Amino acid sequence: MTRRYELCTCHLMKIRMEVSYQGANYCGWQKQNHGPLKSVSHVLQEALEKVFQEKIKLFGSGRTDAGVHALAQHCHFTVEKDEKIFQNWDLAWAMKSLLPPTITVRKVWIAPKDFHSTLSAVAKTYKYFIYSNSRSNPFLRPHSHWVRFPLDIDLLNQYTKEIIGFHDFKSFQSVGTEVAHTKRKILKAQWVRKSSKVLVFSVTGTGFLKQMVRNLVGTMLMLEKQKAPASEMKRILELLDRQKAGPPAPSEGLFLWKVYYPRELDIRCREL
Repeated sequence: MTRRYELCTCHLMKIRMEVSYQGANYCGWQKQNHGPLKSVSHVLQEALEKVFQEKIKLFGSGRTDAGVHALAQHCHFTVEKDEKIFQNWDLAWAMKSLLPPTITVRKVWIAPKDFHSTLSAVAKTYKYFIYSNSRSNPFLRPHSHWVRFPLDIDLLNQYTKEIIGFHDFKSFQSVGTEVAHTKRKILKAQWVRKSSKVLVFSVTGTGFLKQMVRNLVGTMLMLEKQKAPASEMKRILELLDRQKAGPPAPSEGLFLWKVYYPRELDIRCREL
């Protein structure tokens, strides 16, 4: 008797996703010993495993801390599937019913083998939102830091000039993650007034230390309250001592806004 065998055409496919999430109910992108709270990556992995019926290991562009939000976090995973299954199939929509309303898959691509969400990233933009008014706003409070007193945006922007460029940011590194060195390059940094009561700090860099953006914002707010000159920001930067900088700004005001990848790699990612 002749047996007939079906040849499996499955192969490892790399899938790239852009994800938005509200960080308030999570311990961060990745589990970092924050008790019973789940991580965003854990919730996504569970949903993906239900969709694909196989074990999934998710890699993100980088970690966001507990309570921090993301407009456009990028991540990837590999699955043993035939590319044909993605024809006329909206994976982002398929994930919708399996995810809480605080997490949304915005875009999906089939990525080339040499794409890596973490290692391929060349820069990131973070934004920090502040609501400056004598009374808090319950609708903005979950996504911004409330400051009761008015802020001098011109003075704040004087502080930002001291951090642009390649510096050792050890004064603004929180403990918890070992790194080879604490030098980072800030490409752009600016405070912008979006309305009479809303200010936004936007910073783009090739890399960031643990809680670096929150520590920078917290220090600038401390110095602005003291009406300290810009030279004080420079002095704190050069001291390389975390104890000399200000406390971290609260997590609810911070968003991972954009992750940048080389154009030649982006164009080889095929959007589904």
